[in-house]
Amino acid sequence: MKFYIKNMVCPRCILAVKSVFENYNIELAHIQLGEVITSEAVDDAAIVLVKADLEALGFELLDDENKKLIEQIKLIIIEQIHYKQDQHQTISDLLASRLHRDYSSLSKLFSATTGITIEQFTILQKIEKAKELLSYNELTLGEIAFRLGYSSVAHLSAQFKRITGLTPTQFKNQNKENRRFIDKLS
Repeated sequence: MKFYIKNMVCPRCILAVKSVFENYNIELAHIQLGEVITSEAVDDAAIVLVKADLEALGFELLDDENKKLIEQIKLIIIEQIHYKQDQHQTISDLLASRLHRDYSSLSKLFSATTGITIEQFTILQKIEKAKELLSYNELTLGEIAFRLGYSSVAHLSAQFKRITGLTPTQFKNQNKENRRFIDKLS
């Protein structure tokens, strides 16, 4: 059986979700961000218990097809921005190829459901990743811009200021934690 789970956004989320399934002796064939595949069918009683435990941890078991698709879009974007080094494939091409759907229909569904566009969600994710990289103080602003697929430092800086109200340098010098959870960016 395949389950789609909302708010699985990091490797620790995978461990937490895996633990919930293992608590009910449900053998997993595969687990990745947003998705769990069990080795065997799971009875309805166990699904109810798993759902409750997942919700207690801040996850949601998705059963609506549109919700599943929205979560897949978010997870692909999060994975691409936060965990991949190659940021140079366009998000629209990536989504269309991975989800086997026309980008235009994905975009309309996403906007209608979330209230923001895929582009806006992507920008929020990029700015959050830029905050993370700035706080580590290991890369120059130019290296961060390149890693996140920006055409220039000026472009990154302008978006950063528009979203946060601060320039990247002001953010870095502020020495405060102004970061947000990536699953709450929408």
